[in-house]
Amino acid sequence: MMTSLASLQQAWPMPAAPVPIVLIGAGGIARDAHLPAYREAGFEVKGVFDLDAQRARDLARQWSIARVYASLDETLDAEDVIFDVAAPAVVHASIVERMHDGAAVLLQKPFGLDLAQASRLRALCEAKGLKAAVNFQLRFAPMMLAVRDAIQRGLLGELVDVEVHLNLATPWHLFPHLKADLRVEVVSHSIHYLDLIRALVGEPRGVMARGYTYPASGLADTRTSAILDYGPTLRCTLSLNHHHDFGTRFQDAGFRFEGLDGVLVVKLGALLDYPKGEPDELWFCARGGEWSQIALKGAWFPHAFIGTMANLQRYVSGEDTTLVSNVADAWRTMALVEACYRSEAKPAEPIPHSPA
Repeated sequence: MMTSLASLQQAWPMPAAPVPIVLIGAGGIARDAHLPAYREAGFEVKGVFDLDAQRARDLARQWSIARVYASLDETLDAEDVIFDVAAPAVVHASIVERMHDGAAVLLQKPFGLDLAQASRLRALCEAKGLKAAVNFQLRFAPMMLAVRDAIQRGLLGELVDVEVHLNLATPWHLFPHLKADLRVEVVSHSIHYLDLIRALVGEPRGVMARGYTYPASGLADTRTSAILDYGPTLRCTLSLNHHHDFGTRFQDAGFRFEGLDGVLVVKLGALLDYPKGEPDELWFCARGGEWSQIALKGAWFPHAFIGTMANLQRYVSGEDTTLVSNVADAWRTMALVEACYRSEAKPAEPIPHSPA
């Protein structure tokens, strides 16, 4: 068993001849995730554009990017490149609609802020024939590629329980732009987990969800409880509290994938003491056996960002026949997000009154 655990897939295959990348957006996600990932993978970033020209120049100097584009149109005229749109979702449509037909693009998640925006983006991408993927990178994190491989190999047997549990303090002050949003937790955070569950388990029949605000946070929903309906034998739950600010002893962030024959437990280290983070962890136990820790060959940040770009690069070159997070699939994740919010807006089932 240890041999099979050590051989679980943890990285996406690399393209044989990667094409250069042009970065649109020079904010924190580009600086902290995209660019470290691309440097480690050996991907060339040949240019960057941001509406804040000084920010683009600073990023280019820090990461040795050869060119800073003066305008979006000049940026989109670049040929034989992959565009990496690391800009807020609200502006994605205005960027995509100006792209040349057939361009290759990686869009930062979420895929719009609601299903209507996702539908418009999908229609734009399809009408232009874009080779477009959405950066739902948790699918490509080393521990989650290993989970996928273990499930496909049958190491867990029939899957009967999937649980996501977060009880931690998220530094919301690092994301001031979220204060203006009417939807926060599910579309900005839990979307990762909903997308991953879809990828590993398939489409749920429906969802029951409740979102909660937190006093004096100045934000909309920042805590979520949800149940995904996969029928009578597979329980799938999410319990997410981003305001447990009482020290680290009882903070946690993780997944549990339990089958009839075995169970995998994932620690999402990136979320603990964010943005510093802790190491990710992956543990396995066969029924009747002992717990074993599976050594990981990378972390969610930045290695998952290598995977999304590698898959898109290989799809463009014909090395991969499937674009994993294509816009049609991303739309399904946004449909699930929308279903969560619609469920939140519905009243709970009333409790019957005692007879008179």
